[in-house]
Amino acid sequence: MSYHPVSGAEQRSANFCYRHPNRQSFILCQRCGRTICPECQTQAAVGVICPECMREQRASAPRTKPAILTRVAGEGKPVVTYSIIALCVFLYILQWIPGLGVTNALIYAPAFSDPNSPYSDVSFQPWRMITATFLHSTGFIFHLLLNMYMLWIFGRILETLLGRGRYLALYLLSGLGGSVAVMLLAPVDQFVLGASGAIFGLVGAFVVIQHRMGGNMTQLLVLVGINLVIGFIPNLNIAWQAHVGGLMVGALIGYIYLETRTPSNKRIQILGVSAVAVVLLLISFSKALF
Repeated sequence: MSYHPVSGAEQRSANFCYRHPNRQSFILCQRCGRTICPECQTQAAVGVICPECMREQRASAPRTKPAILTRVAGEGKPVVTYSIIALCVFLYILQWIPGLGVTNALIYAPAFSDPNSPYSDVSFQPWRMITATFLHSTGFIFHLLLNMYMLWIFGRILETLLGRGRYLALYLLSGLGGSVAVMLLAPVDQFVLGASGAIFGLVGAFVVIQHRMGGNMTQLLVLVGINLVIGFIPNLNIAWQAHVGGLMVGALIGYIYLETRTPSNKRIQILGVSAVAVVLLLISFSKALF
């Protein structure tokens, strides 16, 4: 092995900061081994590193969202459920303000789906099939409270389980399914409002998923049965049609989600849910198209 003695000048230069040659130091960068002065030192997990190595380390580090963005985005939180509850409560407050006419502007009746409605003061406004699902009766506050409680229970579970996009599609299509059932089965002049159809859709999807996963179904089926039966009691002014329609659509979409839950079936899942949406829309516009 050959040996090359180090001169005194080289030894002295090695004891000075490579960025500040006039500053003596005996601290080395743990990554590259160069001498660095206190100003150039950045504390690492073990020892210190120089500015260049620090830049390389930051450049190669995995990208993460700033904490403020994570809090705003609400990662891991059922923000869709919270948003729907907030919207329903907000509209309920607006419904109480005289002169705004929020209820009359957004409520639904089958007559609004018929361009040839026998009522001269009713025009073709099919979007009410969705808007009505965010309204509630101002004469019975428990209508709002019960629906929001049910949404709080099932919405948080399903949103966490399905993800926000799938969950929102389930909610909206279930609400539309409830309105379609009202259009087909209720009198043309029967006005309906409330999130019950959409919430029954969530329950329907949850029942399907629970059944396949082997969960205890007894209490859940009793709850669904009681709520369905209540809708058929005379003089309660409950649109049982929306309950049945929402439940059926929700159960169907839940089944599609369940059978196509693997990443390889994502395209089939999208096509399946899209097919349900197209069928509901065709039925919604059937009186205008045919």
